[in-house]
Order: sequence, then structure tokens, then C-alpha cells
Amino acid sequence: MRVVFIAGMPGSGKSEAVRIFRDHGLSAVNMGDVVRDEAKSRGKPETPESLGEVSVSLRREYGEEEIARRCISRIKKELTLGKDVIVEGVRSLEEIKYFKKNLRAEFYIVAIHSSPLTRYERLKSRGRGDDPADWETFEKRDLRELGYGMGSAIALADFMVINEESLENLREKIEDVYRAIMRTE
Repeated sequence: MRVVFIAGMPGSGKSEAVRIFRDHGLSAVNMGDVVRDEAKSRGKPETPESLGEVSVSLRREYGEEEIARRCISRIKKELTLGKDVIVEGVRSLEEIKYFKKNLRAEFYIVAIHSSPLTRYERLKSRGRGDDPADWETFEKRDLRELGYGMGSAIALADFMVINEESLENLREKIEDVYRAIMRTE
């Protein structure tokens, strides 16, 4: 069985990549859902600031791998069912190490990269509650993400996808990555 981790800064195209893998039958786990669920349980709104606070708090209180720890049972369940899994939003070496230590599977990291300006424009038009309303909030979020060790996770990627063009171009690139990982023609 395979576990494919998608890493990338906010707005880079991670969700679209996951959608493509899911369309091929992989089970999907979104690490950001852990933070959103925890924020909801703490009565916090889904804003960039509050989700950032919750994310930092979880890591500070329970360790850098806490988000991964909260995802592991779902991933194990899917692997036990014989399914390959795609995990959206791995952010650090600690999370990757935790997954590799606690899962029996082949592992692949796919990094998706887009320039800050491209990502900012995408996030502004996406309209999700945790998307930044202005450039300053966007930059703060980027720095927080990099502070988790995101750059290291991206640097260790088995596949790097540059997403600066059309959605169709991204889809073609992700299909190529899918075929390479799954060893299909």
C-alpha cells in the first residue's frame, strides 16, 4: 500500500492534486481538518488568525507531530482496507517521521509550488473562511507555515510540481505524478 503526502504553501494547488488522486480511488485525509475541528471544539471562528493559534497551540501542548497523531487512525483504517491514501497538508519533518514510524506503506511526498503572488490571488478568489483578507495576513500565514518546517517537507519531496499556469496544466502534471507513483502507463 502507498501513502502519498501532498505538501505546499496555502493556495499552491494541494486540494486539486488530492481531488485527482481521489478520483483514481485513493482515500483522502486532510490534516487541516484536524485544526478546523479543534478550533470548532474550542469555540473559535474559522479565520486565519484563530486557526493559526489553534495549530500552534496543538503543537506546543502536545508536540510537533500532534496533527499527524490525530490523523493516523484514519490512515491506518484505509490501509487495512487495502486502499492507498493521499494525505493533504503535511507540514514538517516531524510529521513525516511520525507517519513513517507508525505506518507500514510505501511513502511519497509530492510538493506543489506556486509563487506568493499567484497563491495570494487564488486565496482571495477561493473564499474559504480561513483565507487571508489582505497581503499582511497572507504573509503572516506564510511565515507561520514555514515556521512549522514546511520548507523542509517540500525540500524532501519525491516529486515537485510547479503550478503557475492553468488548472488544466496542473491536472496534467498531477496525472503524470499519479502514473509515476502508481506505476501505470
